[in-house]
Amino acid sequence: MGNKALDCTALTVSLIGAINWGLVGFFNFNLVSWIFGNASWITRVIYALVGLCGLYLITFYSRTGQEA
Repeated sequence: MGNKALDCTALTVSLIGAINWGLVGFFNFNLVSWIFGNASWITRVIYALVGLCGLYLITFYSRTGQEA
């Protein structure tokens, strides 16, 4: 039984990160750096949060197939 708010937040942040990396891969355009600047502290915090959310989402694999 996970925390639904944490699950939704982690999924949303990870999707934003995935969209950003898709933009980098397809168009060589980094949206986060464009908005907040290259190598600023807020950019690093955003990247760290995306990474932590991705690590948290790994736990979804263990919950796959479980009934609520």
